Amino acid sequence: MASALETKAKEAYFDDHFELALDLYSQAIGINPKKAELYADRAQANIKLNNLPDAVADANKAIELDPSMSKAYLRKATACMKLEEYQTAKAALETGAALAPEESRFSKLIKECEERIAEENGELPKETLEVVPTNVVPVKDVSSVKDVPDPMTVAAPTKSTYRHEFYQKPEEVVVTIFAKGIPPECVKVDYGEQILSVAVNAPGKDAYHFQPRLFGKIIPDKCRYDVLSTKIEIRLAKAEPIHWTSLEFSMEVAVPQRINVSSVAANQRPSYPSSKPKRVDWDKIEAQVKEEEKDEKLDGDAALNKFFRDIYQDADEDARRAMQKSFVESNGTVLSTNWKEVGVKKVEGSPPDGMELKKWEY
Repeated sequence: MASALETKAKEAYFDDHFELALDLYSQAIGINPKKAELYADRAQANIKLNNLPDAVADANKAIELDPSMSKAYLRKATACMKLEEYQTAKAALETGAALAPEESRFSKLIKECEERIAEENGELPKETLEVVPTNVVPVKDVSSVKDVPDPMTVAAPTKSTYRHEFYQKPEEVVVTIFAKGIPPECVKVDYGEQILSVAVNAPGKDAYHFQPRLFGKIIPDKCRYDVLSTKIEIRLAKAEPIHWTSLEFSMEVAVPQRINVSSVAANQRPSYPSSKPKRVDWDKIEAQVKEEEKDEKLDGDAALNKFFRDIYQDADEDARRAMQKSFVESNGTVLSTNWKEVGVKKVEGSPPDGMELKKWEY
């Protein structure tokens, strides 16, 4: 049954019916969840449908089941490059290249990752970069198989018993997944530059998979998680000191947002159903909030923070990049808006007179 579904899935994929292929691969995985090939092929279907976090999760599962499968590393790298996670993609490509040295795509994509990483670090001018196609050639053709049964109807997914929420600090985001009595060995958490992948497979409980593309970039080596009696607590180290307006990435938000206490409080305030219709003049409320912010008198650290936020809001893209880079690399002791100076070197910390700069270990 699983092999027939796999064959039909491959045929659907080569006919460009990617959604059908995805459903068929999922059915085959439900019957044979230990076959790495199915996860690697479903990852490719997810890439075609632009389900990039799901593609990374499938590739990771294929690698877990068969660490010697070179195409699983290629799938992971392809999805990560589309997500602009070039460090993670390069690591996967290097492992895949060691497994399949005759495959030329690995070396070409590694070169592209190195160029993109250099561009991000300001080491190469953008105009000199050679653009290399990131599309990956699909899996090898398979001979069509006749007289295979029609695809099975996909069963409706059961409602998950898990739920999650998050809060943040200036330097980290804490994600809490509420789940009682989960053994630590049944929890697997992976981190990418901008991806979180959580899988819970506990005996007698529903399987849980959570793979969001995150609002901002993180530092994987500094992230950690704890499995407690009633929850799984995941701490994500921010790569940039910006406020996350949501946990998951959105195309509508292209630049770091200012922390607005009024709007955050409003978003977190619970709403309850009411049988009484009520009209709200949102334009009027927004105007009142802006007027209050304008007239607000601040002092001490609050006034200083507002001063820096106003500078950031009115700055151009290069100045914002300079502020972010100088603040992070100097451990919060230097804030520069000169990208030409900051972009070509690492910014060293500069503590106030009479104080000593210490590097914190996590």
